[in-house]
Amino acid sequence: MKNNQKSVCTAVLIIINVAVFLLFSLIGNTEDTVFMLKHGAMYPPMVTEMKEYYRLFTCLFLHFGIDHLMNNMVMLGALGWNLEAEAGRIRFLLIYFISGIGGNLLSLGFSLHFGDIAVSAGASGAVFGLMGALLWVVIRNKGRIGRLTQRGGLFMVVLSLYFGFTSSGVDNAAHVGGLICGFLAAVLMYHKKVY
Repeated sequence: MKNNQKSVCTAVLIIINVAVFLLFSLIGNTEDTVFMLKHGAMYPPMVTEMKEYYRLFTCLFLHFGIDHLMNNMVMLGALGWNLEAEAGRIRFLLIYFISGIGGNLLSLGFSLHFGDIAVSAGASGAVFGLMGALLWVVIRNKGRIGRLTQRGGLFMVVLSLYFGFTSSGVDNAAHVGGLICGFLAAVLMYHKKVY
């Protein structure tokens, strides 16, 4: 009950993501690239050439189909519930958005450098950031926080990255960027004394 009360922002983020998905499902097809592009998905040329920088943020709330949404929301719920209770609401939100936008910036850089231009969307960069932040919190607390251990955290990171790199249509640069940003943001913001 205590953790539930402390994880209000996690619940609100999930509600917003689901609400956006349901709304867009009513007015169009969330698996249609052109439709998603019209409603804020990220596309490198539109960010750099048309200066539509808002896409780095809006794409965090868009998902290509129900499976994409559910995968991200389950992970957001599991990771956010733990991190928000431990780090506090403000730090949690900062880590979430720094990770999401940071992951999108790395993805943008990779796309422009390698010429692999694609429309992208989803909360996964931010979710990977929560994973990176939780890994730091576990390390900072002598290898354990609640039921999560350092070994378990590392296994979760490796497994998630493995599934990303072995699947098609996944923005791995956003995942890696989010993971790194989340870890570094937690290093800077999480200063709780060890138990």
